Amino acid sequence: MQNIPGPLREVVEQLSSLPGVGPKSALRIALTLLKMPRERANGVAKSILDLRENLCLCEECACLAEASPCAICADPAREVDQLCVVPEWDALLAMEDMGVYRGRYLVLGGLLSPLDGVSPANLETERLRRHLRAGHVRELILALGATLDAEATASFIKNLVEAEFSDINVSRLAQGIPMGGEVKFMDRETLRQSLVHRQKV
Repeated sequence: MQNIPGPLREVVEQLSSLPGVGPKSALRIALTLLKMPRERANGVAKSILDLRENLCLCEECACLAEASPCAICADPAREVDQLCVVPEWDALLAMEDMGVYRGRYLVLGGLLSPLDGVSPANLETERLRRHLRAGHVRELILALGATLDAEATASFIKNLVEAEFSDINVSRLAQGIPMGGEVKFMDRETLRQSLVHRQKV
């Protein structure tokens, strides 16, 4: 990287600071931008700046939106008695792509991770309390994943709800063997979760 011109090196360093982009990928992206016609490169640059200028966090659910409240929170057809808690905005998109869930959301802004310095104060716990205090929510659905950080976060939220809002039911997305999976190919933890969360047939 030492032999490339300064302006190109600066772009590569900026791009490689993004998650999932290493130095080689950053160099390929930078060279692609360099080969683009000037108007198209200007369009890419403007889109990035507009991203910062034209998006905000919804005051209700903390998801990215062009206006607050977002389209989901402003939709009167949404069920207000169900609140689905997701770690990040991309998880909300995945839930919406299913086209099945018709309740509201809350984006936590991450998961508890003491090793990374992420505590309840770094998450949208006060926004969650505000929603629950309003009295509309009857079921809190945890759609946090099955990692150790997700488990810790789910446990924290469950304890919070039991202590402060005991009339609200807490549920979580089912875990276990995926459709089309065979028991003999499952890892130990997946089998354990499948057994713990078994269903009556």
